[in-house]
Amino acid sequence: MKAIVFDLGGTLMEYVGMPYSWVDFYTEGLEAIIQKLHYPVPAEAVEQSLQMLKEFNPRQSGREVEHLADYIFDKVLAHWKVDAPISACIEAFWSGLQLKARIYPDTIPVLQELKEKGYAAAALTDLPSAMPDERFRRDISGLLPYLDYYVSSSVAGYRKPNSRGLELISERFAIPVPELIFVGDEEKDRETAARAGCSFIWIQRGEKKEGSICSLYELLKLFDEK
Repeated sequence: MKAIVFDLGGTLMEYVGMPYSWVDFYTEGLEAIIQKLHYPVPAEAVEQSLQMLKEFNPRQSGREVEHLADYIFDKVLAHWKVDAPISACIEAFWSGLQLKARIYPDTIPVLQELKEKGYAAAALTDLPSAMPDERFRRDISGLLPYLDYYVSSSVAGYRKPNSRGLELISERFAIPVPELIFVGDEEKDRETAARAGCSFIWIQRGEKKEGSICSLYELLKLFDEK
């Protein structure tokens, strides 16, 4: 069996209109909790929570160990003394951002063709910081049937560039890690592949650079040439 591992955000899908870092949207999410639960929270308490969320953000902290959403929000909201389940606060936070997931037009056709060519397709993705895995899976529900295996940072327990996720995929398919092909759009994806010792294909949608592809259709051409 041949296996291709895909990053998700920026590779197979995107959250429409969301930037590289979501830090600027944390205040909006915190305000959504207050509005949903009708719970008065002083501005200074909200600011404290905002700073704590920023500290948990891996782009700010560089952390590789993944923390579950329940753990993060339990810490971030502890000083609010909210008389509501943490799960309700988490749901209010993410619903307040009104995220819209978009699967790129070439994603499903290429995944289907790869399957016809005998490739297994897996996903290795870092969840947005403090997002529950089940929520992300719900947002990409239209994509999951075309994947043979899905590994998020929550499943692996680590975030990229830690290579634990690739190791899990290797074990699942009984394929040595060096024989995997990892497709991603970020430097941390390239570093993940380098740490694991497997092949890497860089995708840069909309702005092709030297040594990269700009669509998944180019990926098919690469495999046809081999």
